[in-house]
Amino acid sequence: AAAMRSPARLLLGGMVVVPLLAVGAALYTQYRMDMMPCAWCVLQRLFFVGVALAGLLGLLVPGLLLRRLAAGLALLAALAGITAALWQHFVANDSASCGMSLADRLMGSTGMDSRFPEVFAAYASCADAKVNLFGVPYEFWSLSLFIALALAALQVVARPR
Repeated sequence: AAAMRSPARLLLGGMVVVPLLAVGAALYTQYRMDMMPCAWCVLQRLFFVGVALAGLLGLLVPGLLLRRLAAGLALLAALAGITAALWQHFVANDSASCGMSLADRLMGSTGMDSRFPEVFAAYASCADAKVNLFGVPYEFWSLSLFIALALAALQVVARPR
């Protein structure tokens, strides 16, 4: 039972639950509060799902090396999320249109926007999607979660037990 509650396993569990809660919160604000997402918003959702899948992989694979590799994948997804959140805030939000941006092309190349439009389709331009939640820009909420997830993943990479 102690092995089930190891620090690495708890962190990996958090890397599954927290990003899925973040996507759930984004969907709640989209469908219940009419906060329509832009391409960079939905790209961040995809990176949250990537962190969650890597965290789940880390929980399921045997051996410390594979757990470390799964945490490394989670770290890469979290770093991509950090980059996307910062880009959204400092570059995309100031452009009149973010149509056919890198985020649009990435989402289109994954096919997730057409397979799961309820979650991954962008419905607003970056300028229109500037939203504050409790006085904080939405993408900064995302950024803070990605930073926490990256730190958790780093901890598992360093100490996979």
